[in-house]
Amino acid sequence: MLEVKNLHAWYGESHILHGVDFEVHEGEVVTLIGRNGAGKTTTLKAIMGLVPRREGSIRFQSHELVGLRPDEIARLGIAFCPEERGIFASLSVSENLLLPPVIAQGGLDIPTIYTLFPNLKERAKSQGTKLSGGEQQMLAIARILRTGARLLLLDEPTEGLAPVIVQQIKRTIQEIKERGFTVLLVEQNFRFASGVADRHYVMENGRIIDMIPNAMIAANMQKLHEYLGV
Repeated sequence: MLEVKNLHAWYGESHILHGVDFEVHEGEVVTLIGRNGAGKTTTLKAIMGLVPRREGSIRFQSHELVGLRPDEIARLGIAFCPEERGIFASLSVSENLLLPPVIAQGGLDIPTIYTLFPNLKERAKSQGTKLSGGEQQMLAIARILRTGARLLLLDEPTEGLAPVIVQQIKRTIQEIKERGFTVLLVEQNFRFASGVADRHYVMENGRIIDMIPNAMIAANMQKLHEYLGV
C-alpha cells in the first residue's frame, strides 16, 4: 500500500532524513521506533507533504506523493493524527468530528465512533478546551476515522496519557485493523507498540537500520534495548 524509497527531507538547511526505505502492506499496523530525534515524526510529515523539501519516492497505491500538496495527498486516502492533536478549542466534540471532509466510502459513522469512544458521546456538546488530554487524543483519532482514509498516520498517540486511556487506544487500533484500516504508528511506548503492531522499523539518525517482525520481539530484546537505550 505504501512504499518509501530513498526518502530525504530537510527543514531549511537541516538535513533530517537520509535515504529512508520501508513499506507498509494493506491491513498492517507498522511502527517506527527509535530514540528522540531519529526522524520518526519527520517521516510521517514527509509522507503528508508537510516538510518544506523532500526528495526520493513515496508511493501510495499507484500514486507518487513527492510533489503533491498535503490536501492532494489527503484526498488520495491518507489521514494524519499529529502529536499535538490539533483539536479546535472553540468547537464542540461533535463539531470537531464533522469538520474534516469525507473523501471516500468506508469511513466510520458517528454512532460507530461513539461506540469505540463512549467518552466522546458523553462529551459531544463540550468544547475542545473542556476535554482532558486523553479525550482530546480520542477525538483526534476519531476525527480521521470518519473521512474514509484507508492509511492512518498516528504520531505518539499514547504520550502523557493515563494507563486506562492507553488501553482504550490500544483496543481502538486493534478494532480498526480488524475493519481493514492500515496504520503507520510512531510510538515511544514499546510495550504498547508490541501489543498492536505486525512489524517494527527501527530508525536512527534519519535512516531505517532494522526491521523486526513482532513475532520475533522476544528473540531480539537485547538488540532493541541497545537501539532504544532502555
